[in-house]
Amino acid sequence: MTEAASDMTEAEGGRRIAVLGEMLELGDEAVEAHREMGRFAAERGVDLVIGVGGDLAKQLALTAGAAGVPDIALVGDNATAAAYLQSILRPGDVVLVKASRGGQLWQIAQALTGQPVTSL
Repeated sequence: MTEAASDMTEAEGGRRIAVLGEMLELGDEAVEAHREMGRFAAERGVDLVIGVGGDLAKQLALTAGAAGVPDIALVGDNATAAAYLQSILRPGDVVLVKASRGGQLWQIAQALTGQPVTSL
């Protein structure tokens, strides 16, 4: 997320929204890694963090809020995240969508853009 988050801090004219899913391959380090990602989002000036998934996404979003992100949300799945984003997006908003491949968050980008997106 480091490079993409740096690009978000240079965006002007809208909110910085990070849609962050669970990183599924971290084992014993998972909880702390998700908390660190929440702190990282706050350090980068993200205006809204949307955690997608279960307990790990909750850790991420709550930590982001505690670290200074002004608005957080937690949703259980990609379809709900896409619908939520479609209801709140305004011109000028910048959206970062990031998770491990297992989270398939590319589906959210595809729903928002209407264009085919594949996992990279």
